[in-house]
Amino acid sequence: MPKVLRIINRFNLGGPVYNVAYLTKYLSKNFETLLVGGAKDATEDSSEYIVTNLEITPTIIAEMKRAISPIDDYIAYKKIKKIILEFKPDIVHTHASKAGTLGRLAAAACNVPVVVHTFHGHVFHSYFGKLKTSIYKNIERYLAKKTNCIIAISEKQKQELAEAYSICKPEKIKVIPLGFDLQKFQDKQIEKRNSFRTKYNIADDEIVIIIVGRLVPIKNHILFLKALKFVQENTNNKIRAFIIGDGEERATIEAQAKQLDIDFVDATKTTKTALLTFTSWVKDTDSVYAGADIVTLTSFNEGTPVSLIEAQAANKAIVSVNVGGIEDVVLINQTALLSANDDLQAFSNNLLLCVEDEELRKKMSQKGWEHVKNKFHYTRLVNDMNNLYVELLEQKNKKS
Repeated sequence: MPKVLRIINRFNLGGPVYNVAYLTKYLSKNFETLLVGGAKDATEDSSEYIVTNLEITPTIIAEMKRAISPIDDYIAYKKIKKIILEFKPDIVHTHASKAGTLGRLAAAACNVPVVVHTFHGHVFHSYFGKLKTSIYKNIERYLAKKTNCIIAISEKQKQELAEAYSICKPEKIKVIPLGFDLQKFQDKQIEKRNSFRTKYNIADDEIVIIIVGRLVPIKNHILFLKALKFVQENTNNKIRAFIIGDGEERATIEAQAKQLDIDFVDATKTTKTALLTFTSWVKDTDSVYAGADIVTLTSFNEGTPVSLIEAQAANKAIVSVNVGGIEDVVLINQTALLSANDDLQAFSNNLLLCVEDEELRKKMSQKGWEHVKNKFHYTRLVNDMNNLYVELLEQKNKKS
């Protein structure tokens, strides 16, 4: 029975964790899988519950952390090598940057037959300065040479990796979109909507706008705040906005809200209402989407945004910037209104239009579930990955 060693940066909330969990749990019984992950970052909420709910016990490497640390990274690398020598995997499959670097170097050093890496996103623009970005590109080009197959999670990402950033030749890249258990976003929607809106004292005639994700610079929450202020000043409709998530930019975002004269509250400390509510992390996101009317995204850079997949699964209208693989996730002008990266006026106008036009919101919500229910379901993900592994192992056996 072939063995798969699956390595992920860390178990933080987001699409990569769901995907490694589903692949570990549901991959064909013809494979034995061991899941390895790094330590939780202090600025993020842990999502280990995702894997434990599937009765998976991952191996945690405490030294594999979000931040770069020569000492910790070297220790993590040595521990991965030890795991490889003991487990003897036929395939090492790494997910995201830190795991991708340490895991692929260890796999190459141990002569693992097949090495696969998934880019869940990339750091080739909007994260760092020009010099640092160039260094990361060169590292990924070097690692690509030690990789049998690179997985992009959208056609757009494949184009970026192969053509825009020259990480490797397009023939080495396979597109396999993310997969999730989306049915919960359809179940008991009315009950969940009432629960969410009661919890946060939302009136029936208030239109709820949400943004979901880590509070980090790349997510560009400042654009969200400025657009919210624009809508407040240009609509007679009652609106409430919710920032779902937490992170290192929380204080900066709050300071910007004050500067824009946006009234806000922290829902973890008070039951008072305001135009803007910070909820911190919320695990039952299906209730959040049920309670919302408009889902937004403002990131400078994205791979495949989970929040927009979940929004469509919950039949919600989307207002988003068009970056990364977003155009491969939504139906433009059917489930989502898109604007250029960091275009305040265009994004604000789209958000205002969605707030003002109830019929538009209803129309945009109608196609979401049909669009995502099969394309982004975890069974499709598992089948795609199973077929790829079989193909790669057969190719390796023919060469040996």
